[in-house]
Amino acid sequence: MKICLIGAGRIGAVHAIAIAGEATTTLHSVVDLHPEAAEQLAKKYNAIVLSLDQAFSNNEIDAFIIASSTATHADLIERCARVGKPVFCEKPIDLSLDRALSCAKVVKESGIVCMIGFNRRFDPHMVSLKNKVDANLIGSVQSLIINSHDPEPPSMEYIASSGGLFYDMMIHDFDMACWILKDTPSNIYVAATATNDDIASYGDVDTASVILTMKKGAIATIINGRQAAFGYDQRIEVFGQKGMLQVQNALEDNVVLSNANGINQAKAKYFFLERYEKAYHNELVHFMKSVQTGVKPSVDILDGVLALKIAEAAKQSFESGNPVNL
Repeated sequence: MKICLIGAGRIGAVHAIAIAGEATTTLHSVVDLHPEAAEQLAKKYNAIVLSLDQAFSNNEIDAFIIASSTATHADLIERCARVGKPVFCEKPIDLSLDRALSCAKVVKESGIVCMIGFNRRFDPHMVSLKNKVDANLIGSVQSLIINSHDPEPPSMEYIASSGGLFYDMMIHDFDMACWILKDTPSNIYVAATATNDDIASYGDVDTASVILTMKKGAIATIINGRQAAFGYDQRIEVFGQKGMLQVQNALEDNVVLSNANGINQAKAKYFFLERYEKAYHNELVHFMKSVQTGVKPSVDILDGVLALKIAEAAKQSFESGNPVNL
């Protein structure tokens, strides 16, 4: 399968690694607004550099992966739909719910395979937890707690273009809550603040706690922060009537030293690309199978719309200081 990668930045490079790691996929071409970035990535994988117009008129390309800036996502998804090519797009679809809904309509009418990049669904640890919840090992779920903290804030340039914490970071956790619980929220309440003056100057927050009241009755609590001194913090706890399930942080190694001075172990992996390396690979494999079989991917554009809807409600709750019904 020949794939065109749109976006040669940090995430684009991750997808290029995943493509190269599969025997049945080839990085055919790279598109990026910055020619030097496109040339550098394409050269590494013996791919060619194309313009957008060249890519969408190239008959050799079997599928597209969109890893460009958020503002381009919806337009590029629609261009894929118009030429009838399968597309994988990083989240979010857009920063506007109305725009995402119109994009989803175009995708539905075209019938193409369209998958949205919620990579945590493909992490082996998260999949194991989800399977155990589905197997009713802890009975009816009463609560879900997701802790997610980055090791350090992103660049201010990135914050300015990505939509901020709710649309860029916490949107993953909104998707995880709905996926694990097989449910959607009826109500959301947010408390958030900015402890970083630079982030505050962009009108964003760096610390937030969110309570989602799910339609089936469970309570989901999501805690996000832009800085964790000990590495990339990703923990989940699901509490049910018959027990509890937890996913702890992935550590740099699993060695624990116990001696007279106490107990010591490694820090959490520092970067999300290290933590979710396997997830990105599994995600690509799932997309390929959907393209090859025509079966709808397990996470599609409607999942992207739902997560965006929750992100928009989170922002409204933060700005108003009140709960918001969905």
